[in-house]
Amino acid sequence: EEYVIRNLNLKLLIGDRIAIVGKNGSGKTTFIKLLCRLYDVTEGCIRLNGVDIRKYDYQEYCRLFSVVFQDFRIFAFPLGEAVACSENVDEDSARDALRAAGLSEALERLPQGLHTWVGKEYADEGIAFSGGEKQKMAIARAVYKNAPFVIMDEPTAALDPVSEYEVYAGFDRMIEGGKNGGGNGASQKTASRKSALYISHRLASCRFCQDILVFDGGRVVQRESHEQLIGEEGLYRELWNAQAQYYKR
Repeated sequence: EEYVIRNLNLKLLIGDRIAIVGKNGSGKTTFIKLLCRLYDVTEGCIRLNGVDIRKYDYQEYCRLFSVVFQDFRIFAFPLGEAVACSENVDEDSARDALRAAGLSEALERLPQGLHTWVGKEYADEGIAFSGGEKQKMAIARAVYKNAPFVIMDEPTAALDPVSEYEVYAGFDRMIEGGKNGGGNGASQKTASRKSALYISHRLASCRFCQDILVFDGGRVVQRESHEQLIGEEGLYRELWNAQAQYYKR
């Protein structure tokens, strides 16, 4: 009965690295799902290079995105296949993706490496990985896909601060140095630089993004850098100060 998002008008440019912040229910995840065409808009439209995204082939359009949602699942495959989502695994790329996601040490201690089964559903010798390790696998899966548009929706919620830092560092390197990915058609219109959208409730983790969107009530109420937002009255500074008090002595 109520609009989740309304009167939202913004432009994203190739190579942008954007953080999205806001209170629960402000429309952040809905915005991401609209971009990915998991939902279609009920009014207005979303355009890629001036073309309504509904006019692109759906599967082709999906190839543009590497996404980690809050509610992800890691399948009970050998580790390499779980990362590649395929029986055909580029093992060097899979290892690079796992390292970028902060799983270097875990990978080194696995006697069968990428051929280690995830879980024991189909192999008694499988490994029961922790929730945090599975979250890193989901991030590695997005890295491996190597799509031109990367979206991460609270990807570090189950991680400790050290692991979180490793993920951010790997994520930053991936965005800076990534190659062009995706399929043909729509994806050929993208440049080699990756674009990234990153949703997080931990505002300190968003500081590596040069552009921050602050959502409230289904609208973007602020859009500037961290330095600019922290220096002016508004929701961002309110949220920042609410978190900062827990780190003050």
